[in-house]
Amino acid sequence: MSERNTSNGWVREIRLTAPSLKDNTADADRIIGTLKKYLDAKAIDIDLYALKVLPGMLRKSDYNVRCVLFKDQKKWTLTGITPCDDTVPVLGLAVDLGTTRVVIRLVDLQAKKILTESDFYNPQISIGPDILTRIHFASHHKGLEKLNGLIIDELNCNISDLCNTNGYTSNDIFLMSLAGNTTMTHLFMGLDPRWIIKEPYIPVINRPGNVKASELGIRINPGARVLIFPNIGSYFGGDLVAGI
Repeated sequence: MSERNTSNGWVREIRLTAPSLKDNTADADRIIGTLKKYLDAKAIDIDLYALKVLPGMLRKSDYNVRCVLFKDQKKWTLTGITPCDDTVPVLGLAVDLGTTRVVIRLVDLQAKKILTESDFYNPQISIGPDILTRIHFASHHKGLEKLNGLIIDELNCNISDLCNTNGYTSNDIFLMSLAGNTTMTHLFMGLDPRWIIKEPYIPVINRPGNVKASELGIRINPGARVLIFPNIGSYFGGDLVAGI
């Protein structure tokens, strides 16, 4: 097995030796073994969706593949796999989740460049223009569910439009990052924000870390991960952390 050091960051191109009767290593073990050497990693997981497409993808690409990887503090996760000769770039999505406006950018993860962007009004404005009104609304019956659904649905619609306009599909997006203030992050994740405005002002979580996009209702690649920027407290959010 060998690898080509032609890319870095989240996308790695590798060339694997095809299996034989003398080398009947499982497909997953074969690719993990190569990636461990290349990344100097102790642990690599493969997302279940990536695992399902792995056998066909390896043979279709003659064992020359692009691996889309996400690394948290302790381990790497293989979130997607495509042929090396695929002309469609491996896409990432950067989201600035503002109280009033939302900006989304498509990024070529391999070339590390911004491809295009768009912006739209945060639909939660229909509930209230400020976070205090939205937090109070979230405490009512199904209020949190409505606020969460508004932003998730609008994001999915705009992601799809942005991709289609530029000749891509939402399925081409393998990684996503999102930054917003503490309340916006909570509403995006469907977390109860009511304690943020009550003494002693405690959020549900400060470091959401990475979450599967499908668990959040974001319709991009089924194996995609969403990195949610951490907040430091109730009024020092991921938007400020990202800016710093």
